[in-house]
Amino acid sequence: LTTAAMSESSSSETGTMQQAAELSRRMVCGGLAGMIAKTATNPLERIKMLSQTGEHGSKGKQSIANLYRSIVRNEGILGLWAGNGANLLRVFPAKAVVFSSNDYYKKKLRILSGTEAGQALPNSLEFLGGGMAGMTATLVTYPLDLARGRISGKLKVEGSSRHYNGIIHTVLATVKEEGVKALYKGVKPTVLGAMPYEGIKFGTVGLLEKTFPAQINIGSDGKTEKPSIWRKLVFGGLGGVMAGIITYPNDTIRRMLQLQGSRGTETIYEGYFDCIKKVYAKHGIGRLYHGIGINIVRM
Repeated sequence: LTTAAMSESSSSETGTMQQAAELSRRMVCGGLAGMIAKTATNPLERIKMLSQTGEHGSKGKQSIANLYRSIVRNEGILGLWAGNGANLLRVFPAKAVVFSSNDYYKKKLRILSGTEAGQALPNSLEFLGGGMAGMTATLVTYPLDLARGRISGKLKVEGSSRHYNGIIHTVLATVKEEGVKALYKGVKPTVLGAMPYEGIKFGTVGLLEKTFPAQINIGSDGKTEKPSIWRKLVFGGLGGVMAGIITYPNDTIRRMLQLQGSRGTETIYEGYFDCIKKVYAKHGIGRLYHGIGINIVRM
């Protein structure tokens, strides 16, 4: 009896260690993949953010080509990667937290809903789990996101002190000029947007998985072959595009709120809904979608 108990305990510990190893692997792989993807697409992200904020030194909406030329002319070719350092510092933990917490929340939701291990979660719970994972990652890494927004969302103009230089300078200048609370400007729409974004993304992937189930192939060695990596990439990409289109206006608002009170930004908003009201009244609904084309390409 004692031997059986010891054997059961040993099996339990082995299973726990395997789960921990798998979780660590997913965190590392997710973080590294996120860093590579963000670095490769940072020039597109920089142009998109300048389109959203309008802080590019020109009046009215600017084309992608004009913004590209303005960045290179004022900041050099490396200006296309402005804010990438903060992005990398943020992306690794953010992606890792999203991957790991999504698994955690789905496991808890599976228990609460009584869904068996071999069954797929209902779409509503897929959405909820993904959304909660997105909110968790956002709260953990938000000050870095704000620093990135302020670095990337303003174009350096000759003789102007509007811009920020690097992560440390941005954080210190923000705290000195606006207080510690300023590091969380725009956090409300960011958190509110994180839940539907990640929820829609993971929910779309889950829906695609159910609509187009993977074919189960048995290899010559008798083992089940895993679905193609291209299938995961396509489903993940479609999920990201769908989420990006639906939540894009909220992303524009949060970028505007992140910049208010910063160097050279004079417009003040009294919160999330006041920002929407003023932007809509002055520019119309189309202003909330500035940069969405390049955002879809970036995804």
